[in-house]
Amino acid sequence: MRTEAPGTEPVQNQNATRTAWAWVVATFFGAGQMKPGPGTWGSVAAVLLWAVMAWAVHLSRFGLNIFLGCGIAVALLLGVPAATLAARESGREDPGFVVIDEVIGQWIALLACPPDWAHAVIALLLFRLFDITKPFPARQLENLPEGWGIVFDDVAAGLYALGVAALIRIWY
Repeated sequence: MRTEAPGTEPVQNQNATRTAWAWVVATFFGAGQMKPGPGTWGSVAAVLLWAVMAWAVHLSRFGLNIFLGCGIAVALLLGVPAATLAARESGREDPGFVVIDEVIGQWIALLACPPDWAHAVIALLLFRLFDITKPFPARQLENLPEGWGIVFDDVAAGLYALGVAALIRIWY
């Protein structure tokens, strides 16, 4: 016997219709499922991956920027369609669990960042500030269709954070 309203699907069926690769990418391997503040967890995951590449793998600054550039390109290529699919399948326009946009924006903010914790924290704080406040034109980019709008407002926030972090590095 059905207990849900006509025309609605039970939660179990919603999980069965998920496109697995899109949800893995959109949530950045589950970081978007963490509470509270999944966007912050996505940013922290991006910084931690950067830190592993900087300190454990011992990439040079040039190598680290190559890694970030490739990561940003791949995340953009996969992230826009993944965000689109995850949003459609969840029935929400910009679901909080989609954090691939935060990962991309955070990696942009980390470009040219010296491989030390102080600069990484500055890049993290600046990106989160610009991601939350969405200064012009970042907020307008949310109006792009589906995954484009989900992702590109964070690209703008990452560019703002990159610029301000570069100015801070002049003195620090």
